[in-house]
Amino acid sequence: MAQDKKRDVYLVIGGNGFLGRHIVQQLQERGDIVSAFDIVERYNDVTFYAGDITDQNSVASALRKSGATCVIHTASPLPGSKDVTIFHRVNVKGTEAVIAACVECSIRKLVFTSSAGVIFNGEDIINADERQPFPEVPMDAYNETKSQAETLVLEANGKGGLLTVALRPAGIFGPLDRQAISSFAKVFLDGKTHFQIGDNTNLFDWTYVGNVAHAHLLAADKLETPAPAPALSTLSELPVSTDDVPSFTNAERTIIDVSLPPISHSTSQFRIPTCEARPLGPYVDPPTNGDKILASFNDPSTLQNRPVIRSRFDQLSDQALKRTKIAQPDINPLQVAGQVFFITNGEPVYFWDFPRKIWAEMDKLFPGKRQPRKPTVLPKAVGFAIASVSEGYSYVTGQEVTFNKFKVTFTCATRYHNIEKARRILGYEPVVGVDEGVKRAVAWWHSDYLATQQQKSA
Repeated sequence: MAQDKKRDVYLVIGGNGFLGRHIVQQLQERGDIVSAFDIVERYNDVTFYAGDITDQNSVASALRKSGATCVIHTASPLPGSKDVTIFHRVNVKGTEAVIAACVECSIRKLVFTSSAGVIFNGEDIINADERQPFPEVPMDAYNETKSQAETLVLEANGKGGLLTVALRPAGIFGPLDRQAISSFAKVFLDGKTHFQIGDNTNLFDWTYVGNVAHAHLLAADKLETPAPAPALSTLSELPVSTDDVPSFTNAERTIIDVSLPPISHSTSQFRIPTCEARPLGPYVDPPTNGDKILASFNDPSTLQNRPVIRSRFDQLSDQALKRTKIAQPDINPLQVAGQVFFITNGEPVYFWDFPRKIWAEMDKLFPGKRQPRKPTVLPKAVGFAIASVSEGYSYVTGQEVTFNKFKVTFTCATRYHNIEKARRILGYEPVVGVDEGVKRAVAWWHSDYLATQQQKSA
């Protein structure tokens, strides 16, 4: 009888942060050995190592003591930090130190948390996939240094036996969130929910934190999965055109051509009738297998195996994959190691619909606090004009900060991403929908709010 594969031991860098804590909890829930590396200890249910991420010796010491075989690196400063030098120090120098410590300690796996913002330059991002290049002019110092760190991680793949992967989550929210949810809650408590910047026609990716944590576990689990076909560099002669690239293997075809179910956590699921699953409609005599046909159509769990139709613009089309193979001959584009993946809920919503869902949940907790009021809509152009000449209240963050052009751009730009690559290669599927995620996030915020109020009155 074959022995089970030895399980990994995990060290989560930034394990006491928002995302890091959720990753720690999910690892605990499935029975894995996990430790946290961070600046300050906030929890006492896992082994904790205090240290400086920019100090290779500090990180290496924690790796040795923990016995880690897999590192999940989530540590990063808050994007709104006024000290922009901290972004380069933590995101770039810190990631360099983590990579060096992993190689020094013969760590096999490194999963890095990047950001979907690394491709954002202020213009609309519409169903962007992983081929989208970094902008020539980064939107801000945070995303500029995140892109630099991501590059370091991917370039480290295969060096010293280290396998690496980078994940790009977008708009993370959920329990323990002291940024988006807490900020929108402050807007509610301040009675400012009637303000809106832009016409609310821009779709935006909000991603439940538990789904992002789940993706990190999937990436870690599949980092050592063999590529579905050898890299081109193993050939005696490298192809110079797509015509010379070998045909796809059956394993590659399975990844490319399998039919994926719709993502419908927060929306209705629409069924397209087929010969095997459809309403029977008007008939004189029912078909002999009519009951089975109707039952299949009414069963939401029945996957409709419709053929995958691709265009030449699709990143997983034959031509696109062959071009990627030629451009990166050392890795297979359908493997996990050395790759980057967008991670979202797969259900983008209009930007202002998201906080309004939060405020609707808060109405249940504070009945009568918010009176019906017609929205005050500030056109995008007006927002830019205000940003150019004055300071004001930011209705995005709920804080007294400069009403700057970045925040206007942030609220008015379309920003949603294609997660098909993550679904096919990582096997990622969002577990919690946006609607349910908002309910969980607001419930956590309320319990935290009540505890804070109790402390103030004590």
